[in-house]
Amino acid sequence: MKSAVETLSPTRVKLTVEVPFDELKPSLDAAYQQIAKQINVPGFRRGKVPPMVIDRQVGRGAVLEQAINDTLPTKYREALEANDLTPIAQPEIDGLEIGDDEGFGFTVEVDVKPEIELPSYEGLTAEVADVEITDADVDEQVEALRERFATLNDVERPAADGDFVVIDLKATQDGEVVDGAEVTGMSYKVGRGGMIEGLDEALVGLSAGDDTTFDSELVGGDLVGQAVQVNVTVTQVQEQELPELDDEFAQMASEFDTIEDLVADVRERLGRGKRLEQAAEARDAVLESLLDKVEVPLPESMVAEELTARRQNVEQQLAMAGITMEKYLEDEEQTVEEFEADLERRVRDAVAAQFLLDEIAKKEEFGIDQAELSQHLVRRAQQSGQDPQEFANHMFEHNHIPDLVQEILRGKALAVVVESATVTDASGNVVELKNLRPDGTIGEPEDEAAEAATDEPTDEPTDEATDEATDEATDEAADEAADEGTEKD
Repeated sequence: MKSAVETLSPTRVKLTVEVPFDELKPSLDAAYQQIAKQINVPGFRRGKVPPMVIDRQVGRGAVLEQAINDTLPTKYREALEANDLTPIAQPEIDGLEIGDDEGFGFTVEVDVKPEIELPSYEGLTAEVADVEITDADVDEQVEALRERFATLNDVERPAADGDFVVIDLKATQDGEVVDGAEVTGMSYKVGRGGMIEGLDEALVGLSAGDDTTFDSELVGGDLVGQAVQVNVTVTQVQEQELPELDDEFAQMASEFDTIEDLVADVRERLGRGKRLEQAAEARDAVLESLLDKVEVPLPESMVAEELTARRQNVEQQLAMAGITMEKYLEDEEQTVEEFEADLERRVRDAVAAQFLLDEIAKKEEFGIDQAELSQHLVRRAQQSGQDPQEFANHMFEHNHIPDLVQEILRGKALAVVVESATVTDASGNVVELKNLRPDGTIGEPEDEAAEAATDEPTDEPTDEATDEATDEATDEAADEAADEGTEKD
């Protein structure tokens, strides 16, 4: 087989492949055998019809077509391997030709991974925000804990902001009840928001037994965004009574004996979470710093496909939260054009990061074992709220395991880059990343050295907190949209 490559762009090539008859013949013989089992010819047993008779009955061209269809995918893959090309999209095959000697040739255009000249990722620097735990942060967490142990008491007065009410809700349009827009006996905290525009304002001042009607717009269903009339009836008004913030509450709500110990633990937990947030910010900042050092050609077809997927994901997340795109953009003070431009920028950065991390993983010659794959499967299942076994079965059935393997390798590549960088906070302090544990605590360097002495040598990164960041590093657009407002098979 002969093949030649014409570079159409940094991310697209044209392959010309010629397959001689001797490489087609095994498939041609197999095609004759298969057709011989499918046709009935007087004087011949089924499966024993000679090729020359088959040529007269069904035509030599039909047999050649079947043989070529069976051979072409293999020869396409061989041509890719011979020219060290990695396709990233479905090929466009054209120009199929059958020669006089019954060999054949074809041309194919396909998007491929771009060639990247890796920059040095030693000595990268980045700056992140300080870890700050304010008294307000602690108070908010303690207050949330108090609310978990609060009691609700019926009151005979109009509802006010912060009260709980039990309501019946019904939306109508032109006098007809909207399908799926009627609920009864629902508990709702006045002022919480997130349901339907105008509800909180309508509830304030209503007592048990009162009702009112207001105009609003539906945030879900087939009539999303359409104007409706909403009738709400209050059946109960309840006041929330919070427990006293004392030692008795600490003992009831936690394993601590005193409120001081409980508050100190809340502050410590907040610190751990803030350190993990800072580590994620550091990871993204280092990756951005590396991307600034290299030009990564991007296939426009892949960018367009990712844009569509991300846009749909954002819309789904907003719909699940009961928020329209218009409302989301209004809250974010963004125009549609600004949202689209920001989304495209994020997608381009994400695609470029994938290519770059793939090259680093290839250079570092990383590998993965079954335990790593299993752990990653479990983590991804947890993130998506699925049963790990069902998630794993789905991944295997739909051939997504290679994608998961690539995610793990990208995570390792990112860990190497981050560990080799110097990250400081806004106050100029070096951010500890190497000894940061997955729970947000900082390990002792000597403990790490002691563990290394008992483990087998390895050249792969061991920073679990950094290594777990795989999808987020290259898929932040949809994640951030989901976080602010509210993953493709």
